[in-house]
Amino acid sequence: MFSAPARTACAASGPTVGYEGITVSHTVESPGSATGAASVPPSPLRTASWTRIRELFALDPTTVHLNTGTVGAMPYEVLDTVDRVTRQWTGGLLDVYRPAMFTEYRAFIGRTFGVDEDEIVICHNATEGVARVIHGLDLHPGDEVVTTTHECYSVLSNFNLLRNRHGIVMRTVIPPSGHDVRAEEIVELVEAAITPRTRVLSFAAITLFTGTMFPVRQLCELAHRHGLTTVIDGALIPGMLDVNLRDYGADFITCSGSKFQCGPLGTGLIYVRNKVVPESNPLPLPTFWPLISTWYPMMGSPPPRTTTEVASYNMGDYLQSAGSANLARGAALTRAFELWDDIGRDRIERYVMDLAEYARGRLIDAFGEQAMYSPGVDPRLRSPLIAFNPFRRPEDAWNIKKFITFVKRLETEHRIWTRWTEFDVPGSPHQHYAARITTHLFNTRDEIDHSVRTMVRLAEEMS
Repeated sequence: MFSAPARTACAASGPTVGYEGITVSHTVESPGSATGAASVPPSPLRTASWTRIRELFALDPTTVHLNTGTVGAMPYEVLDTVDRVTRQWTGGLLDVYRPAMFTEYRAFIGRTFGVDEDEIVICHNATEGVARVIHGLDLHPGDEVVTTTHECYSVLSNFNLLRNRHGIVMRTVIPPSGHDVRAEEIVELVEAAITPRTRVLSFAAITLFTGTMFPVRQLCELAHRHGLTTVIDGALIPGMLDVNLRDYGADFITCSGSKFQCGPLGTGLIYVRNKVVPESNPLPLPTFWPLISTWYPMMGSPPPRTTTEVASYNMGDYLQSAGSANLARGAALTRAFELWDDIGRDRIERYVMDLAEYARGRLIDAFGEQAMYSPGVDPRLRSPLIAFNPFRRPEDAWNIKKFITFVKRLETEHRIWTRWTEFDVPGSPHQHYAARITTHLFNTRDEIDHSVRTMVRLAEEMS
């Protein structure tokens, strides 16, 4: 059992928000309140040490968590919010449908990302989000989707379902991998796959397999030139990057709430472009069918989608309204967002990226540049997810059993949590495997040093 350390030293005072008397925290504006987050004084967390910030998390002190790319560690305050809100609603169930719209929470999260409440949806996870987006696209037999083989299974499986059900065509490219990859290579490869029949460009903002941060804005501008709808798997964006989602220029971005954002399991986000802002995306809004909706009219059709910067209706509500929801998870996800804003998303991004560069350097020193699958030369493509082959023989990269054993032994013998990944490599007759580590705000250089030393010894033993 973990015991939560004292947290009063970094508490801030201010307005509270909630539904039917359930408060969430100190920064989100209350329904109908004129007092917003701007009136709240800066949190002490903005200047707190990273050692102090690490104490906010429910981390086992005997383990090293280097797998945030799969699931983050929740802060104690997020856990507390899940428990408190669950108990409050269980003790006095009232109207569960209005709160399930998460209107205030969506507005707050939207402000964090530079978008509006009508463009944000709180869903169960990134997998659900991307499925609802893909199956809501207005695609017909023969329409083409350009994507990559490095997409999450949830992306490729849902497009394949559309192929089998409706006869669309998938055109997949194999992205380059390795230390020397440059952004222009990826853009040129994708552009070469576009044909007059292409309707959708879909790709990951950060690939889970090699940790390549795709040149999102460049690819979206490419899509604009060809009149394509853009679907981005942004599962790893929240909590890692300090970004304005609208500036990407995408039509749809689906995100996880439980990875870098460290919210509860079973939380995710959908960004759906709901107005035409020419400087970010000049294309008309795509036809979109909001699946799993109790807001969609039972007769007739919604209004035509806007052609201006003023929304004609709230697409976020159409997607958010899906019956009852886990109210505690929505509140807890919002609390996680507040903590990040208190610490400073710009500050978090700098720390996470700096630590990743330190880890990348240590891995290169240990295993060599030739062992790296993640980009290193081009800073535009670097991310905190780093994939590599720790074994001496290059052909061991085809040996899945070795990587499963390597990751399992790190976990069971050394209490280091990592992951193995699998992906295609251009020109290779075999699928490749890699070990992958991920750095986050609660990790330290000492943990990186310890983990790399341990991996060197274990890989040498297994080689």
